[in-house]
Amino acid sequence: MSNANRHDIQVLNGLIQTTLDSADGYRAAATESGDPGHRALFERRSFERRQVADELQSSVRGLGGDAASDGSILAKAQRAFADARHALMRDEASMIGAVETAEDAVRDRFEKALEDSRISATTRETIRRAFGRVSEGRDELHDLRHSLEGQRDAGNRLFPH
Repeated sequence: MSNANRHDIQVLNGLIQTTLDSADGYRAAATESGDPGHRALFERRSFERRQVADELQSSVRGLGGDAASDGSILAKAQRAFADARHALMRDEASMIGAVETAEDAVRDRFEKALEDSRISATTRETIRRAFGRVSEGRDELHDLRHSLEGQRDAGNRLFPH
């Protein structure tokens, strides 16, 4: 395996872990959500993240590497902290805000990978496609959170005062 492939594999495996962490975060949010529409959104995004991870794993295998199959330990600890914080706050907007914050970090990891001058053109294109899907999900969450905050400000029953 060439050094270029090693670097591409390392970058892709980092993104696989990040993407699997994101899928796990969405799955946890689906479990916690009290709103059927939000639950369906989170389940759909979890499935989409797993598809992105599968595509990245295929790229790693195509480069001759062993693909990451688990998320990171740090993300599991962060999710536990977010779960505790959400339990204290107990509203959909705070939970969606926590997921959005996590998705900002995911998007940042993909942007950093795209800026890496050492990755091959093929790997860059793979990452670019995955980044588009990741960004879509994050933007949808951003819009949803702002919509919920507007409802809260209007006195919606989902949000205790």
